[in-house]
Amino acid sequence: MFTDSVELTVSSGKGGQGCVAFRREKFVLNGGPNGGDGGKGGDIWFRCDNNTHTLSHFQKKMHIKAENGVQGEGRNMTGKSGAKQIIIVPPGTQIIDAQTDEILFDMLKDGQEELFITGGKGGLGNTHFKSSTNQRPTYAQPGEKGITREIKLDLKLIADVGLVGFPNVGKSTLISTVSNARPEIANYEFTTLTPKLGQVNIGDFESFIMADIPGIIGGAHEGKGLGIQFLQHIERTKTLLFMIDLASYRDLKEQIETLKSEVSAFSDTLAVSKYAIALTRLDVVPSEEISTLVNGFLDLLGVSANIKSEFDFDKEMPYFIQESADETLGYDRTLPYFIVPISSATYKNIEPLKYALFNLVQSNRSAF
Repeated sequence: MFTDSVELTVSSGKGGQGCVAFRREKFVLNGGPNGGDGGKGGDIWFRCDNNTHTLSHFQKKMHIKAENGVQGEGRNMTGKSGAKQIIIVPPGTQIIDAQTDEILFDMLKDGQEELFITGGKGGLGNTHFKSSTNQRPTYAQPGEKGITREIKLDLKLIADVGLVGFPNVGKSTLISTVSNARPEIANYEFTTLTPKLGQVNIGDFESFIMADIPGIIGGAHEGKGLGIQFLQHIERTKTLLFMIDLASYRDLKEQIETLKSEVSAFSDTLAVSKYAIALTRLDVVPSEEISTLVNGFLDLLGVSANIKSEFDFDKEMPYFIQESADETLGYDRTLPYFIVPISSATYKNIEPLKYALFNLVQSNRSAF
């Protein structure tokens, strides 16, 4: 079961009560007070762990509480402190105050630990209250109460490239082809019901992470389909790969305009992300129609004629990178970084796609 948002109540431990005790030994007359202090209540910590991938383990654990401190004892012995409670979360989890919606912590790196709330102090034993006028104090302090907070945990997956497309456009097939991810693949819409991450290896020492989310339809940012539940998982990605189906009943213009509109409406950050386009299912389109389809698509995007002239389908690797047109102009965010027609089934242009994406990911990494 995949869970990407939960609400929790967390409480730190209560401090132990101080002890009222007096020294009683043979040959020791009028022994004074020697009640020890109570132990400190346990703290609440968060820890980020790469071995955890969902928030589903919180479903039946909605109130998490640290241990209370133990009461002090005679002979000035302090009570045992309560054990701290460590809450394990996957990378990409945001801890949010349920009342104010303030982001308290953003857990991004494996091993990251954050102290959330501290336990109550233990009460002082009666030994602290002796004086010349009160040599036999018969009271001690109670321990401080713990703190209780209402929080939300939101999981936003961390990936270098996010796949965005309509249902059944080939996202799952692509990620299973280029990475170690093994999502369910079938010939019907909304096959993907949960986000999937895959590592794409480039040679022996380089790689990047690709995220596949359920298909987006018109109105996804308003709650239609499955998209709004999972659009947040590409919010951290700095590179988007829009997947446009060459053989879909939806025309190419409708696909790209709807996808860009939904992404922009959901997040201002995603609206200005660098993006590229993969034209999928190249293998089912007649070869004589490919050039017409793609050139019409380039006209729709406003790609200039000098760039279109470099898009030669007779080449072994027919794809272009925007910067190859004129490096002095820099990157135009209104246009895709590159466009490449692919077929995951026949592996056509998959290697060029991997390396072009890696170059784009590298440029984003170097910018931060």
